[in-house]
Amino acid sequence: MVSMKKLFFVTAALVSLTGTALADIRVTDVMGREVILPKPAERVVLGFYYEDYLAVVGPGALDKVVALSLSPWKDWRPRQFAAYEKVLPTLSAIPDVGNTEDGTFSVERVIAARPDLVILAAWSYEALGEGARQIEAAGIPVVTLDYNAQTVEKHVLSTEVLGKVMGAEDRAQRLAAHYRAAMSDIESRIDHAGATHKKVYVELAQQGPSEIGNSYGDSMWGELIERLGGTNIAKGQIGNWGPLRPEYVLTEKPDLIFLAGSEWLNKPQAVSVGFLADPVVTRERIGAYLARPGWHDLPAVGKGGVHAIYHGGSRTLSDYIYAQYIAKQLYPDAFGDIDPAENLRRYYQTWLPIQADGVFVLPYDPEGGSQ
Repeated sequence: MVSMKKLFFVTAALVSLTGTALADIRVTDVMGREVILPKPAERVVLGFYYEDYLAVVGPGALDKVVALSLSPWKDWRPRQFAAYEKVLPTLSAIPDVGNTEDGTFSVERVIAARPDLVILAAWSYEALGEGARQIEAAGIPVVTLDYNAQTVEKHVLSTEVLGKVMGAEDRAQRLAAHYRAAMSDIESRIDHAGATHKKVYVELAQQGPSEIGNSYGDSMWGELIERLGGTNIAKGQIGNWGPLRPEYVLTEKPDLIFLAGSEWLNKPQAVSVGFLADPVVTRERIGAYLARPGWHDLPAVGKGGVHAIYHGGSRTLSDYIYAQYIAKQLYPDAFGDIDPAENLRRYYQTWLPIQADGVFVLPYDPEGGSQ
């Protein structure tokens, strides 16, 4: 006969085992993969979506990063990186694992960092192929996020997944709710405004006016414009991204042109947008683009419909602000009370450890009017 004392200990052991099993963190990421962690991650390799990671995880987020993919942050957004470096001085000391974009990503460096979680953009996971499976075979879970798709559904899912695996569910839920509400407000205003027939052209203004930069068909800015009811002239002409023929742009006669600029410090003809950007320089660079053959006849140029927009603002949790800005150009009356630049400042004050100091959205005005 089993003694009551032994039964108590057996029962307690079973409860303990059951409790441990139930404590596992289980998420289904944006690629439909089930990822299981025994507890919230404490040693992370961060592949992309740096600001979203910091926003969701909150204070102490960087303390959990044991390695990262450095180039897409430091090289693509140097002034943004420098702003974070000032307030997060350990950032520069974090080991670099390379970048899937240029083929330098090192599985060996990832494993050597001894992470308990690797966070990758879905496109990075796909690019890694066998490398991602090698990481998982080493017993390191990999979770994928996707803010590139520019859909509310994937933004929210990515945020919720990130919150769960990092033990920041409350903060993630608040951010997801904030994002949903902002996008819902945009959709409601558009519904009341009615249809627009404005054509929109977006160009990555990186190399200067003598070279045609990428436009966006089915992702990023292209997806966002379609969601907002504008007519994206790149739709059906290219896939996710790629340049449009200059003659085609002239034939389509866009009503709005958004030159997507950034902090490309080594590209002196690029449209300078982002942290610490000078609006005078931004306007000068835009003006050079408007001198392209045939552009002076475009409706966007003749009617004040040319704008600079921060390329780093797409594929992030703050991209609803850029959606507000684009929507305001599509439906000016419906968004007259919305100040996207001020909303961006508030977003950074609320969720991130730095301030949004610089130029992030700017209408072209050769006389140098206000933002």
